Amino acid sequence: MPLNKIKGTLTRRLRRIRHPGTVPSFQEYHSEAKKPGHLRLLSFNIQVGINTQQYRHYLTKSWQHVLPHARRIKTLDRIATAISDFDLVALQEVDGGSLRSGFVNQTEYLALRAGFPLWYQQLNRNLGKLAQHSNGLLSRYRPSSLEDHKLPGLVPGRGAIIARFGNEEESLAVVMMHLALSQRARNLQLSYLKDVIDEYDHVVLMGDMNAHAEQLLNDSPLRNSGLVAVHAGMHTFPSWRPRKSLDHILVSSSIEVQQVGILNLPVSDHLPVAVDIKVPEAVNLFD
Repeated sequence: MPLNKIKGTLTRRLRRIRHPGTVPSFQEYHSEAKKPGHLRLLSFNIQVGINTQQYRHYLTKSWQHVLPHARRIKTLDRIATAISDFDLVALQEVDGGSLRSGFVNQTEYLALRAGFPLWYQQLNRNLGKLAQHSNGLLSRYRPSSLEDHKLPGLVPGRGAIIARFGNEEESLAVVMMHLALSQRARNLQLSYLKDVIDEYDHVVLMGDMNAHAEQLLNDSPLRNSGLVAVHAGMHTFPSWRPRKSLDHILVSSSIEVQQVGILNLPVSDHLPVAVDIKVPEAVNLFD
């Protein structure tokens, strides 16, 4: 088992925020009425609120990775509107409150604006006042445990959040991550995570995995995991002309998938992926 695994203690760090949410309108993922026993999941690399819409923006807007921009809040507000109809949201490339974000904790801000009662920020690369590179979790259900994992890699600064719902006997483990660019580093990280999820029967992996589903499931430590790539063939990058499938929600075979889609929300360089799952009957979301 990983030596830095933290069981249960981080649940108390989930913040409570009350704010009325709004209902979005989707073009490719059409949210239906909430069904009992279902979870609506979404994963989104928000690129710290930089509205990238062309390749040249990587150069012309590169200063926004260091300095604040007046329109960043408007971008976050658009994201908040789009995610407010979901139950559990995994965020990648969020800032924890530094100069570039106007000292706004973006995970907290999105939780407030989208009406999520619980949120958690995982700080993975701390550059002080210049940047707070983080993953984020927004949730409408309180997990029975929350774990903060620092992932191995050639360059430190990647992490995974694991939220468990249900009791010790029967639970659903949701793993949220942002994996490395290189295959070698990704495989180190996936090997680490494979050891973690092996103890669970019902698993969801979601995040920016920087690889196509075929590579993840056939040529990585996940190849014998029994996971299914529900977004296989659905392209998320770049957002303005999607040609690569880099963002995924992988589920174990015990989980029934009701709906899968991509949100047409080109405000980052990635598009968000969404899925509606039926929670296994033995898993109580309120345990």
